[in-house]
Amino acid sequence: MVEEHFNYEDDPLDQQTIKVLLVDDQPMVAEGIKRMLADEADIELHYCQDPARAVTVASDMEATIILQDLVLPDIDGMTLVRFYRGNDATKDIPVIVLSSKEDPVVKQDAFQYGANDYLVKLPDKIELIARIRSHAKHYMLQLERNAAFFALREMQLQLQKTNRELKRLSSLDGLTGIANRRFFDETLEKEWKRALREQTTLSLILIDIDYFKPYNDSYGHLMGDEALSLVAKTLDKHAMRPADFLARYGGEEFALIAPLTDAKGARQLAQNLQNSINELGLEHKSSQVSNNVTISQGIATLVPDADRKLEDIIKFADEALYEAKAKGRNCYTVYRS
Repeated sequence: MVEEHFNYEDDPLDQQTIKVLLVDDQPMVAEGIKRMLADEADIELHYCQDPARAVTVASDMEATIILQDLVLPDIDGMTLVRFYRGNDATKDIPVIVLSSKEDPVVKQDAFQYGANDYLVKLPDKIELIARIRSHAKHYMLQLERNAAFFALREMQLQLQKTNRELKRLSSLDGLTGIANRRFFDETLEKEWKRALREQTTLSLILIDIDYFKPYNDSYGHLMGDEALSLVAKTLDKHAMRPADFLARYGGEEFALIAPLTDAKGARQLAQNLQNSINELGLEHKSSQVSNNVTISQGIATLVPDADRKLEDIIKFADEALYEAKAKGRNCYTVYRS
């Protein structure tokens, strides 16, 4: 087996090098092709005498064009063309087959197996170079289009990822890291429509930190922000069911949407939240109900129907929260119509 590499000059800066792989078992043919291309500075000739290595060599050298004899030892030339087309690295490389005669039937078979062109060897120098340049130009343009397509696709995927992240961030409250009011409004509307469509129970709990203004006055706004954040994390941790949705409703208020939850389940959920904040043990000397931070909660539970509006469940939960505050705070109340 003989494999040679003929490189005549350094690659010009203003054009791409055309890498030609010649697959032929006859060194005399290789020498003839070499002489034809000797003056072409942008054409680099590689020679593979062993057809069994042709696919590997073409892949390794990243061939631009394959020149191949149809009559080869140990392997049929048509079969070798088919091997190129079956390999991911060589499937698109233009193949110019070289035949000893101008036979329409052989030529037809060559094209059916995947050849791009057909020349009788040894071909005319001008014609050979013209065919090489023409196929190389189209192949390189195709590679550039493919590269541009994949680059564009990558940019689109990155943009989609960035947009998803921006949407996620725009849905979060900057201080507490939980959902913000806008995201709450969208989610409540979605869950209301689902409950109306499926005629299922929907519960809403409005939560207020007791005597939060005195807390800010006593400890400062920086400590107040830390308290808000800590309460939010604690509530979020104890709203354990996947469907439960906690959001900052505004100021020191939070809201919890609990789909498929009846009044009994909502009361249990509110009790868990109440206990979690009491167990937090966050000091609040200015509170009138405890030495620690506490919360008051208002619960509303509905099965939506045509006579109800989404605003009703918010109104009812707000009325229940007002009643919990009137009862002395650090408790929860369920709205009763």
